[in-house]
Amino acid sequence: MATAEKIAVTGATGQLGRLVIAALLRVAPTAHLIGIVRNPAAAKDLAARGVELRAGDYEDPAALKAALAGVDKLLLISSSAVGQRARQHRNVIEAAKAAGVKLLAYTSILHADSSPLGLAVEHRETEALIRASGLPFAFLRNGWYTENYTGSIAAVLQHGAVLGSAGTGRIAAAARADFAAAAAAVLASRENQAGKIYELAGDTGFTLGEYAAEIAKQSHKPIVYKDLPEADYKAVLQSVGLPEVFAALLADSDAKAAKGALFDESRQLSRLIGRPTTTMAQSVAAALA
Repeated sequence: MATAEKIAVTGATGQLGRLVIAALLRVAPTAHLIGIVRNPAAAKDLAARGVELRAGDYEDPAALKAALAGVDKLLLISSSAVGQRARQHRNVIEAAKAAGVKLLAYTSILHADSSPLGLAVEHRETEALIRASGLPFAFLRNGWYTENYTGSIAAVLQHGAVLGSAGTGRIAAAARADFAAAAAAVLASRENQAGKIYELAGDTGFTLGEYAAEIAKQSHKPIVYKDLPEADYKAVLQSVGLPEVFAALLADSDAKAAKGALFDESRQLSRLIGRPTTTMAQSVAAALA
């Protein structure tokens, strides 16, 4: 009897991680799934679905080496610790190399090699580290999650406005679940994925003005888009509790989106998942529900 392929996912209890695990349970039912988590006690629901839990922290090289023992394929979900990512990712990459992982997939950022976004810097550094490691790799260059916007829809409804600095720039966002399905498709694929680079984005783009109009249409409330200078938008983000560094990066991303940095029309994401990506209108409906 053939041994089940061992597929591991870092950050398995995170927003993206849980969706990837759920997708893998659907598309790779015979695989041995491993969730790398900081606190296994907080992931009992995953264990109940047959996922093996292993303790692993991006800051703990020894724990990562133990966690990745015997793993065939690994999804490295990028750390949320902006400013610390490259160092943390190096720990995972080195552990994966020591474990002899046969494929390392990494959630990078759209057009990482040429993106003007400040957020792209650490992704480029990580891609370089992966290439230098000699490990077979696949880069999942994820575009914007629509949830980056719909996550604050309650505040939009309260204040009657979407705030940003994206002007009339088109943003090819898709639902987080779409990107999770793409990661699962790559990990479950019987085709050789080594060296593959996927530029992943929504099928159609939208402006923040169109996004505001869609919320107005579905909520039956007057909602407008207010375009702000980058510095003013950063100040707004800080005023609602975001750390200055993160607020600056988000405001920078919006300002760069005004110039097309978050747009892509290659439709690689929908081809990879075998269906159209979730529309902005569908995401708004889900958030309002």
